Amino acid sequence: MAHFAQLDENNTVLQVLVIGNDDTSDENGNEVEAIGVEFCKSLFGADTIWKQTSYNHNFRLQYASVGGFYDPDRDAFYPAPHEDYPSWVLNYDNGMYEPPIPHPDGTYVNYDWDEENQTWIFSPDPE
Repeated sequence: MAHFAQLDENNTVLQVLVIGNDDTSDENGNEVEAIGVEFCKSLFGADTIWKQTSYNHNFRLQYASVGGFYDPDRDAFYPAPHEDYPSWVLNYDNGMYEPPIPHPDGTYVNYDWDEENQTWIFSPDPE
């Protein structure tokens, strides 16, 4: 099985499909992205835009997600920003959003981000 992301004209991910091996493989059984793209276009129209994505993060950095985006310069998928944390900034190297202030202990355990005050709040474990 292979996964393909449909993109709009701004490279935003519209949907992600799972495509069977028979629709992505050449005559020797090798998976070929171009074959999968042509199959998707046959279903949704020749003017649609498709990129293969890896569920296991084996290529293109992150698995494509609806609302996320594809960066053609980096040939990578990135998730959409988290709506609850607009201050967090995308790290293009790892594809993760990071807070503007580093976490106090690096583990995120027992801390919550306070977006309004731009700080970490300690939350002890309930006993």
